[in-house]
Amino acid sequence: MGDSKTDRERMKEAGAKILAKETGITEAQASDLIEMIGTDRASLLREARILKNRQKPAGKP
Repeated sequence: MGDSKTDRERMKEAGAKILAKETGITEAQASDLIEMIGTDRASLLREARILKNRQKPAGKP
């Protein structure tokens, strides 16, 4: 009863954790992507991978 999170919020958190683990981005970044894109898995994976590749230090492949 003390948990004020809705099912939707819990699903978003779980999705963000899974996306972060699969792609190497942070949970916060994954959560932001879900907010911006929605729940389309293919789109989330594509954008997460792009985001992760942008985080690589310069000069590294």
